[in-house]
Amino acid sequence: MAMALLVVGYFVYGGFVNRVFGPDQNRPMPCYTKQDGADYTPMPTWKVYTVQFLNIAGTGPIFGALMGILYGPAAFLWIVFGCLLGGAMHDYMAGMISLRKDGASLPEIIGDELGGTCRLVMRIVTLVLMICVGASFIMIPAGLMVTLMSDFTDSALLTSNLFWTILMFAFYLCVTVFSVSKIMGNIYPVFGVALLIMAVLMCVGIFTHPGDIPSLAEAFTDHYPDATGVTPLFPGLFITIACGAVSGFHATQSPMMARCLKNEKYGLRCFYGAMVTEGIVALIWAAASIKFADTLDVAGNTPYERLYNAMTACGTTKLTPATVVNMMCNSWLGTAGLILAVLGIVAAPISTGGSAFRAARLILADFSGYGQKTVMRRILLSLPLFALAVVMLNVSSFKVLWLYVSWFNQVLATFTFFTVAHWLYNRSRNKEARPSGLAGASWNWLIAFFPAVFMCSVSSSFILMDHDNGLGLPVTLSNIIGLTFTLVVTLLFLKYTLGKKGR
Repeated sequence: MAMALLVVGYFVYGGFVNRVFGPDQNRPMPCYTKQDGADYTPMPTWKVYTVQFLNIAGTGPIFGALMGILYGPAAFLWIVFGCLLGGAMHDYMAGMISLRKDGASLPEIIGDELGGTCRLVMRIVTLVLMICVGASFIMIPAGLMVTLMSDFTDSALLTSNLFWTILMFAFYLCVTVFSVSKIMGNIYPVFGVALLIMAVLMCVGIFTHPGDIPSLAEAFTDHYPDATGVTPLFPGLFITIACGAVSGFHATQSPMMARCLKNEKYGLRCFYGAMVTEGIVALIWAAASIKFADTLDVAGNTPYERLYNAMTACGTTKLTPATVVNMMCNSWLGTAGLILAVLGIVAAPISTGGSAFRAARLILADFSGYGQKTVMRRILLSLPLFALAVVMLNVSSFKVLWLYVSWFNQVLATFTFFTVAHWLYNRSRNKEARPSGLAGASWNWLIAFFPAVFMCSVSSSFILMDHDNGLGLPVTLSNIIGLTFTLVVTLLFLKYTLGKKGR
């Protein structure tokens, strides 16, 4: 039923959001007006959709879903309604507004709408976030490849972490500097197909293997096992499941694909549709993992306890969902499934890492004004980014910095929602250029405003109460402070937005 809601929601609410934006099929597109053969280049719509899907997917809809389902069936509700009402609209609007601003990157869009201070802060935050994501996704696939090769060969080279790390750096550099139509346009669709096939096979496994999936009647109870020191369902679930529901990282990727879209009429399919696809993948993995856990021969009285124990088999409290993914694929799908699992698990972080570095270069190019028409200029701008990633990988504080990435991710989503709300409000007040119909309705900015307020409360409460990433304050106190902070931010936004005349 949840998957059916996502599909129906794409046509119903997605169509509504599309009318709110009001695509103009005759508007000149940046891929033609600013075509440079590198970043601004027209690509077939199916490739834009596939690359966008893989850019935003990564391991998030797999690993995040496995960790999020520990909270209970509330994860299903968050994936469905978070995706439709929040994440898909968020990704769509970020891409479409970028189109209207000639393919501008996210910090520049935020700055145009929320002011120079926000522009500066977001330039720093998004660059740091992109480099952190890219650096992390150098080590993750390198480590996975070492583990994989160790099962098949004794070669010192193929089982060397340094070898695979260097290979990851080389691949990411190619993704970052060469034309988007070359590597991303040709290789990413293959990765995307592998990820989708794996999801389809797991979906079949849900209906053909034993085990029970908890009822939605249990959705409003926190089922997290061994919850001592664990952030409760609110706000923990909404931080844990980002990809598949709402993720600020996606808003940095949509402008990248906006530079390749041939017509605004394809925006719904490529931006909103890619996010709905990711939501379906997240639903499949959440349902499959909890059903699989119900049959596991490990300690635990509930499927949540068994899944938790399976992911912490190493004897620590650190969750390792990759272990369960391998078990599921091997048990349900056999050798072929295990190969697909390896392709998916390795390809997903590789694609995300490359996309993160490329987005970092585009963000840096936009605010530095350094032209990117030649490969050499793109390399010169990319080298400092990769150098910083190397530094991050070799300092002890990087692990601490990475702990904050999930939180920064949702803070970025909050800023994006407020930006979209401001853009829609200003457009509806522009008497000279106000569009007709839903696109010009005086209330349409509320579709982004309410998700902005919600994500602001999630982010502020989380950083206050979380014991690993935040201050570790008591839950009640954290919620009171978080809601108070959210109220202040909301009032400031309303004063800033409603107090200005339409442009």
